[in-house]
Amino acid sequence: MKNTRAKTLLAASLSVAVAVPALAHIERSEPLQSLRQSYFALVGMTFGPMGDMVKGKIEWNGDQFAAWANDLAAISSVSVERGFAPGSDKGKTRAKPAIWENPADFADKLAAFRTEAAALAVAAKTGDQAAATAQFKKTGGTCKACHDEYKARNYLY
Repeated sequence: MKNTRAKTLLAASLSVAVAVPALAHIERSEPLQSLRQSYFALVGMTFGPMGDMVKGKIEWNGDQFAAWANDLAAISSVSVERGFAPGSDKGKTRAKPAIWENPADFADKLAAFRTEAAALAVAAKTGDQAAATAQFKKTGGTCKACHDEYKARNYLY
């Protein structure tokens, strides 16, 4: 029995060790795009399961939701702005040129996301599902506001 459990743990550990590097969008010729894409992949992979929980696609688990909310707040604090340096609008990206044309508005939208993500972590920690759900929706609204204005549906070249 222990041998089977050890094999299962080893297999799970190896899966994680292989999967984590595969998540990174590392393209040496476009490092700033890689930074942006990796950042937003982490945001999406954290926010997505929370949405599934809010929608009832997976069973509500307040502790797990709070852990994901803490992760989202931490991820949101990473300085992704450096990935939008002048000239980084070229290459494989879904970032619309409007980001570089309206940097103050983009910065405001990013700040709003960070504020709401931090508030989500606080709401989730209370254990109040209704409050966490309401704050999740507010946080999602900041994502949508930025996507509507600054994210193309398909990659731009």
